[in-house]
Amino acid sequence: MAELLRDMVIMESSPRDDFRLLDSGHGRKLEQYGRYKLIRPEAQALWSPQSDNWQADGEFIPASDEDGGGRWHFNNHVPKEGWPLVWNDQVHFTAQCTPFRHLGFFPDMDPVWRWMRERLEGVDSAEAMNLFGYTGVGTLALAAHGVKMVHVDASKKSVAAARENAAQSGMGEYPVRWIIDDAAKFTAREVRRGRRYDGILLDPPKYGRGPDGEIWRLEEKLPGLIADCRQLLDDKSRFLFLTVYAVRMSALAIGALLNEHFAQLPGKIEIGELAVREEGSGRLLPTAIFARWSQ
Repeated sequence: MAELLRDMVIMESSPRDDFRLLDSGHGRKLEQYGRYKLIRPEAQALWSPQSDNWQADGEFIPASDEDGGGRWHFNNHVPKEGWPLVWNDQVHFTAQCTPFRHLGFFPDMDPVWRWMRERLEGVDSAEAMNLFGYTGVGTLALAAHGVKMVHVDASKKSVAAARENAAQSGMGEYPVRWIIDDAAKFTAREVRRGRRYDGILLDPPKYGRGPDGEIWRLEEKLPGLIADCRQLLDDKSRFLFLTVYAVRMSALAIGALLNEHFAQLPGKIEIGELAVREEGSGRLLPTAIFARWSQ
């Protein structure tokens, strides 16, 4: 039976060529994405910054409401169509200043992608699914490691960007199924088909809409989705990894949810936080909570 471990695990993203956290504090963070330095809001940066003089190419100015709106203000030219970055010398992708304040990928997921690759090491013909796969950097990180992938996202635009990233990476012909669908509906169909996976990554939003107007609310839909994902894994599978962002929820809660469904499998269930290490000070900026089952 899987053992639920309650000691918190920190998965830390360190500075690298495609992304660096340069400084943070007073509710903001200064980051570098390739050649461009950008400032974004960060509610968890409660401390004082290392420097009071941040020089950046652009800054996201949040709206006064709590709905996550806002706009970018640029001090220097930043390509509207985006610019190229490379993860781990393998995955080529486009970073872009989106209206949603992020850059079209989530750099704090770097240790998660590496952890999943390690879990699937030595598995013959490994197959994994990336639910809420967005622009596909995580999908391609596994595909580059020889894993057959199923990439699911409700946004046609996101899946198109993921396919373009695959082409940029020379992986256009790799065995990836690109699925535009509601994640919960697709997973339920996979259960009815009797499908099986070696690993599943879930990175769900707090709120979203499917291609046919389906409403996704994390607290309402997540338990059923986890139950279906469990049916797609067996005692030879290697992992399920769940991240949760921007909600009032504890890692203990999502750990208990996984324990309810995965306790009868071998292995262990762990909980923790994703964090980014700040260059210079070494401070850890927390970004998300997670729960994971693995063996």
